[in-house]
Parts: sequence; C-alpha cells; structure tokens
Amino acid sequence: MDSIEKLNTAIAIVEEARGVPLSASCVVHRGEMLEILEGARDVLPADLSGAEEIITKRDQIIEEGRTSAESMIATAREDVARMVEQTSIVQAARDEAQRILDEARDVAEDERREVEAYIDGRLATLEVILNKTMEAVARGRERLEGADDKDILSQLNSDD
Repeated sequence: MDSIEKLNTAIAIVEEARGVPLSASCVVHRGEMLEILEGARDVLPADLSGAEEIITKRDQIIEEGRTSAESMIATAREDVARMVEQTSIVQAARDEAQRILDEARDVAEDERREVEAYIDGRLATLEVILNKTMEAVARGRERLEGADDKDILSQLNSDD
C-alpha cells in the first residue's frame, strides 16, 4: 500500500469507528491506527520523491516538445513563404493589384477635376447673382439719396 492508500484506510477506520455517547469522540484500535499511520509516514517520502521525479520528467518532455514544435512551425512557415513567393500567381496578383491601384488613382483624379469644375461653375453663378444684387443695392441707394420721403412713398405705391 502506498501512503495515499494508508491514509484513506485510516480515514475509513475513523469514520466507521464506534462513537462515544454524548461526545464527538470515537473508539479506535490504537495499535492498528498507529501501524497504518506509521506505514504512511514511512512510504510518504518515497512517494513524494517519485512524484517530484515524474513532474520533473514531465516538464522536460513538455519543454522538449514545445521547442520541437516551435522549430517545426518556423521551418514550415519559411517553406510556405518561399513556395508562395515562387509562384506566378503571386506575381499576377501583384500586377493586377497595381493595375487596380493605377485605375483607381485615375478615376479619383477625373472625379476631382469634375468636382472642381462643378464648384467653379456654382461659384461663377453665385458671383453673377451677387454682382446683380450689388448693382440693385447701389441703384436703390442712389434713388434714396436723390429722392425725398414723398417720392419714395409714391414709388412704393406705384410698384404695388
């Protein structure tokens, strides 16, 4: 029996032991219990040592596996990158991408010119409207300077 089994046996004996009335105590056979616990104490260092060795070996195996996997992944990535670069599909895709970029730049430039022409036309129209408005304001101010109040009222009445 290893230490865990001996401790489980001791626990089972205590759980099954006859209880003392009106108390939390129980009656167990001292000799039997001491024999089990001493056996567990004797076996425990060997069990712990074995467990530590297993854990150390496990950690070494995991680290070796991790290192090996990382190396394999790096090699595979390099191989894939080299194979991809060597294909004509990649070059064709690059050429197509450059063509699309050039075409998009041309379209953007054409649209920019169209927008600028449209804005210039709208501004020219606004300029004409503003000039006519300025002329109308100037004529109105000239009329106001030369007319007295009755003339202005008669002009307003005649406009209606």
